Amino acid sequence: TLPAASGVSASAGRGLAATVEGRAVLIGNARALSEAGITPAPALIARAEALSAEAATPVHVALDGAHVAVMAMADPLRETSAAAIAELHALGIQTRLISGDVQAAADAVGARLGMDHVTGGVLPEGKLDAIRAMGEGSVFVGDGINDAPALAAAETGIAIGSGTDVAIEAAEVVLSSGDPASVPRAIRLSRAVMRNIRQNLFWAFAYNVALIPVAMGVLVPFGGPRLSPMLGAAAMALSSVFVVTNALRLRRFS
Repeated sequence: TLPAASGVSASAGRGLAATVEGRAVLIGNARALSEAGITPAPALIARAEALSAEAATPVHVALDGAHVAVMAMADPLRETSAAAIAELHALGIQTRLISGDVQAAADAVGARLGMDHVTGGVLPEGKLDAIRAMGEGSVFVGDGINDAPALAAAETGIAIGSGTDVAIEAAEVVLSSGDPASVPRAIRLSRAVMRNIRQNLFWAFAYNVALIPVAMGVLVPFGGPRLSPMLGAAAMALSSVFVVTNALRLRRFS
């Protein structure tokens, strides 16, 4: 069995510290080592850099104030991730990876995905600052607790359905599938909805502008037709049917 840990303290974006069997243990990133005043071991730092180049996140271990080990964690990319980024580019959208991982690991992931911009080593509050700097038109996609502030601050926050409850509550859009391909699909759907709304508004106003004056007899002095109120009511009903039918086309969206 694993020995019990006491005095556990966690620092967001850095790591955690605890006491195990009377010895001080620190597990975290290079920033955690630096802030704890621990001198990094050159050989372990070199190994961490090599792991970062392989898109893995190095995690340092210190024991009683000495840097003793480094390990790596990696989350495999979903098969549809690169295709989703390519589709976003096809939609005219610039992509930016904002990651808490070290810059080298973030760069390696960004290169595999084809991201336009990559920023690594970002603390949770740094993601919030980055979204605020982007201003209007920003869309943030995330799934973790650390993503919640940025999801809430973005003009549109998109949470992956498999993420944490905090992230889901902070977002405006929740993708239940958890598939990255759902992100460009959601954007295409939103654009199709807005296009459909504009079309329906056009046809509704076009009917009123064209037929109401005719029903009033404006064209009669010029030898034009007069539209009876009954025909006008029927035309209004037909225009409503057209608008509803046009809206129902969205059901075939894929």
